[in-house]
Amino acid sequence: MELIVPILAAAVRSGTPILYATLGEIITEKSGVLNLGLEGVMLIGAFTGFIVSYNTGSSFYGLAVAFLVGILVNLIHAFLCISLKANQVICGLAMTMFGTGISSLLGRGYVGETIEGINVLALPGLSSIPLVGPVLFSQDVMVYLSYIMVFVVWFLIFKTKFGLMIRAVGDSPLSAEAAGISVSTVRYAATLLGGGFVSLGGAYMSVAYSHMWVDLMTAGRGWIAVALVIFAIWHPFRAALGSYLFGGVEALQMRIQAGGTTIPAPLLMMLPYVLTIAVLVIISISKGKGRLLGAPGALGLPFYREERE
Repeated sequence: MELIVPILAAAVRSGTPILYATLGEIITEKSGVLNLGLEGVMLIGAFTGFIVSYNTGSSFYGLAVAFLVGILVNLIHAFLCISLKANQVICGLAMTMFGTGISSLLGRGYVGETIEGINVLALPGLSSIPLVGPVLFSQDVMVYLSYIMVFVVWFLIFKTKFGLMIRAVGDSPLSAEAAGISVSTVRYAATLLGGGFVSLGGAYMSVAYSHMWVDLMTAGRGWIAVALVIFAIWHPFRAALGSYLFGGVEALQMRIQAGGTTIPAPLLMMLPYVLTIAVLVIISISKGKGRLLGAPGALGLPFYREERE
């Protein structure tokens, strides 16, 4: 038990930035917009959150500004894909390269700098519960917020009128338009809100997880989040389980390295990404009728108002 509890607690902590990014991408993809630029947006969020926290001394300001910057960055993707109807795959890859480049350029002077950031805040009473307490309730505020956000995103998508509109434009934009829903407006809103969540996941990396800025610090977590959306079949609850699963693999890899092993370190670092590939293969095998099970019907497809069936 003494060995398992720290690994499980680290799994939750390591999975939190992936969870924020996955929740954001679920919102975006539910509207029919595919965004493969999560890695770039997370890096921009990580840099923004760190530099604002570093210069203001406030982690709250850092996270808030990172969320807003994520919205602004995704506005570029939304304009290209929704208004100009550009290829969503190409635009997403371009966003990744843009985010990677600009965060590296602007962050050169801050590499290795540290901040106080957000520290662990054990919840009185709850943190004393055997096994569950140390794992779930001896974390930081952003982890606790992520628990709430899973339910908030679920409620937003499946229990609200706006969520119904998101699902409608994602599955059948022509039918949604016939029902009086503005497809472009809903897709813009979903894409921008999703971008804020993704950027917040990146900010968590620098402000709460490591308390420092390191170039390319997201280390592929954005791509893991893209795969997790499929793994979760576009559902927030399964996204949480998947995020902690991937976080657990990363935590286990770090624990094995720290304990000393003859296995080469690069091979251990590959574990989360090997799992990502395995998940994609399994999901792809089970796909039916030309599209992945549970995927929005119009995912990745531009909407042309003049088209009629």
